[in-house]
Amino acid sequence: MNPTRVSFIRSSLCRHFERDPHCARPFEGLKIVDVGCGGGILSEPLARMGATVTGIDAVEKNIKIASIHAELDPRTSSIEYCCTTAEKLVEEQRKFDAVIALEVIEHVADPSGFCKSLSALTVPNGATVISTINRTMRSYATAIVAAEYILHWLPKGTHKWSSFFTPEELVLILQRASVSVREMAGFVYNPLTGEWSISDDTSVNFIAVGVKDSH
Repeated sequence: MNPTRVSFIRSSLCRHFERDPHCARPFEGLKIVDVGCGGGILSEPLARMGATVTGIDAVEKNIKIASIHAELDPRTSSIEYCCTTAEKLVEEQRKFDAVIALEVIEHVADPSGFCKSLSALTVPNGATVISTINRTMRSYATAIVAAEYILHWLPKGTHKWSSFFTPEELVLILQRASVSVREMAGFVYNPLTGEWSISDDTSVNFIAVGVKDSH
């Protein structure tokens, strides 16, 4: 799914920041934080596109793996990886042009507090990007039953269906955190080709791009 997500983020941030999506480094000069960066599968392409990237994760092991991998390429060795949380960065008064949290919100104990932290890290008129899983019967069948129990893509128990969000709920939570959602898309998996694509179908995986209020 990652290449599909990266291409969506690239085009939507280029639209928002009025950058040329066809140039090699469209994010030159932008500061971006990847919250819950894992092993760096999003942080690295963002750095290659010219962004100054900070990748944070609460799991020390993920940060170690990400750091080792980033050192292999001069274009990604500048990524700042930290074992920390969004809340800690807010305390440090850090600010970013774009704040991205992919597949994180469904795992946090306080989603509305988490969104407020993401908003606090975003500069006025900056972008806040969140991807998650919709709470539908289809997502239960695919994201839990198929992904965890049949295909073994994820460890069993990775997801709790009741922790998923509908797009409407996510829009509302972000609105309360001073972020207005401007764009939303779904990601759909084709089992015949084994490929993911961007779609209007948000019934399972979806992503929202919001803009932090300027006041």
